[in-house]
Amino acid sequence: MESDNRWLERLRLEAAWFTGRARLHGRRVGGAGAILRFQRVRPQQGGRFKPLIAGEITPTFLDRTLRALKRWKFDIVGMDEVCRRAVTLPERRRFVALTFDGATKDFVDFAYPVLLRHGVPFTVYVPTAFPDGVGEAWWLGLEKVIASESRISLMMDDKEQRFVVNDAAEKQQLFDLIEIWLRKLPPQALSAAINDLCRRYRVDLASLSREASMNWHDLAKLAADPLVTIGSATVNYTILANMKDGTASREMAMGKAVAESAFHREIRHLAYPFGDRDSFRRAHVVMAEEAGFASAVSTIPGIVDVEGRTNLRALPRISWDGRRRSLRMMRVLLSGAAFAPVKPTPGAPS
Repeated sequence: MESDNRWLERLRLEAAWFTGRARLHGRRVGGAGAILRFQRVRPQQGGRFKPLIAGEITPTFLDRTLRALKRWKFDIVGMDEVCRRAVTLPERRRFVALTFDGATKDFVDFAYPVLLRHGVPFTVYVPTAFPDGVGEAWWLGLEKVIASESRISLMMDDKEQRFVVNDAAEKQQLFDLIEIWLRKLPPQALSAAINDLCRRYRVDLASLSREASMNWHDLAKLAADPLVTIGSATVNYTILANMKDGTASREMAMGKAVAESAFHREIRHLAYPFGDRDSFRRAHVVMAEEAGFASAVSTIPGIVDVEGRTNLRALPRISWDGRRRSLRMMRVLLSGAAFAPVKPTPGAPS
């Protein structure tokens, strides 16, 4: 079913390209620009079971993307400039902002050299528990357990569940099932569930999480570059909608405070963890403003409009699917032709 949906989406995007609708849309109603969201950047990995492949691109693809953005005459800007253009009259050229979630170790090794060579601004959103070595990348623990085992048991909703997975397709189905369940749990319950699963199969989740994440030394190197914007992704990168409001507010405020203490600068920009419609609510948009963030990005797809018509603390982003290789698709998405028109958020703070 998922592969069928991807095929239909590709067909729709290719049609928009070949009919010229994307180019016309971009010129007429393409808004101020778009924010691209990437996650992990590293060379292509082997193996058939790659449940997180949608969140990965190669350094070569990143280089191709930057060359294309320049060729297409987009202004590549940082998040401060996004905020400015979102509340002003339309400019002659539309913008693209490059954002990277997760603050993974691969970024320093593979993404940063490409970005540095092109001399473009970008934003990295940091969940501050991870460079401290105490964050839990539960998705990596789940991936490692399923990749290593063919018989898996775990407690789900107070019941022992057992699964047999013999090939990559069955492993992918199990990963999707458990991931959906985990993402509905409150933070403490999620941590208990993934740690129980990892202990059963001798996966060291703490070490796995530390090894995959940038440390403060890595981040200091990035922060010293004037083209780099460091943003916050809370402390623990937990789904805000699964938390009580007071706890969610503290997650935002503490993530900001820790990063400001580490980098000796104001942290103005936030990324909602995961960022889809189920992961944060209207109340969290208000909290982001109260915490002092100038912007907050989601993973809800769309473009950024002009003249204040897009809420700065509920900004849409185009999450690039690493299974795509076509720059034509990216051009269509950046045009805005694939998305419904942006509607003002009633009573939204700008």
